[in-house]
Amino acid sequence: MTIRVLVVDDSALIRNVLQSIINEQSDMHVVGLAPDAIVAREMVRALNPDVITLDIEMPKVDGLTFLQQLMEEAPRPVLMVSSHTETGSDIAFRALEIGAVDFITKPKLNLKDGQNYGDLIAYKIRAAASARLNVRERNRPPPAAAVADRPKSSVKMTSVETPNLVVMGASTGGTEAIRAILESIPVLSPPILIVQHIPEDFIRLFADRLDKACQIAVKQAENGELIQPGHAYIAPGDTHLTIRSSGPRRYCVELVQSDPVNLHRPSIEALFRSAAACVGKGAIGVILSGMGKDGPAGLLELKRCGAHTIVQDEQTSVVFGMARDAIQLEAVDEVLPLDAIGARLLELSAVPAGRAA
Repeated sequence: MTIRVLVVDDSALIRNVLQSIINEQSDMHVVGLAPDAIVAREMVRALNPDVITLDIEMPKVDGLTFLQQLMEEAPRPVLMVSSHTETGSDIAFRALEIGAVDFITKPKLNLKDGQNYGDLIAYKIRAAASARLNVRERNRPPPAAAVADRPKSSVKMTSVETPNLVVMGASTGGTEAIRAILESIPVLSPPILIVQHIPEDFIRLFADRLDKACQIAVKQAENGELIQPGHAYIAPGDTHLTIRSSGPRRYCVELVQSDPVNLHRPSIEALFRSAAACVGKGAIGVILSGMGKDGPAGLLELKRCGAHTIVQDEQTSVVFGMARDAIQLEAVDEVLPLDAIGARLLELSAVPAGRAA
């Protein structure tokens, strides 16, 4: 099946760049180019595209307003195209909360980055085309504003011993899934290390938004820091997040600038393999929503060393790709709906689910 794409952007140059990239792919083509949301609305009705790439900052009607209207009137997969600015980054995450499948930064118009960018946007359009939009309302956590005022626990985590450690990977649809899980986790919890496939310029803001919404501390991982209970560590951009032992049941972050794994850096598989080698049966591996080959083989390695392994089920996944591959590899102990994963992590770690001081 050929994926029919509508490109919406107020810049003629960006429209033409995206059209050229998309039309070079054998399995997709551009059916329309819209300079603003008003034209785009008519094109959606007339052309019925499979996927829309949508500029966030546009005249007349901004991208978020158009996205909200689209999700109410004619829902379909939307890939947001964001600027590199802090404002653009914040709006991109708000777009995911409204219903966008994923986002990507605007292309940098130089030959050096052109091929990599083309591969990335084609990958994201394919993932968007396979997305299940009907899971959005079921999975959606409370709006960030409703939990931002929730006080952080006064309990201080002083121990760095980690009898259990969670490693988690996600791609398309994963940002909201991670948010839903971390918001359900109390401060007395095992440490969680996370690789989420998003543009590197957005990772620190992603961690900051989660930190404000959650009881546990959430941060971008830093090289050499001790891994502590009650904390979640997000892999930084363009760097593998791995684990190094610093004593009996004590671990620290090791950031590695080695080659991409499965075309990704950071790579879910790199994290999982390091957990298998360093933590072994004390690890819990989790794969959430996403498409691609990054993760399943690493999850199998975790399972073989005695770690417990979990994947998000198809019914609650925006994209059921990595999890399906992991199941086919027989790398999975449990297949769980999104709203059951947080509680199960606490059970496996012998952490009482009600202890969110």
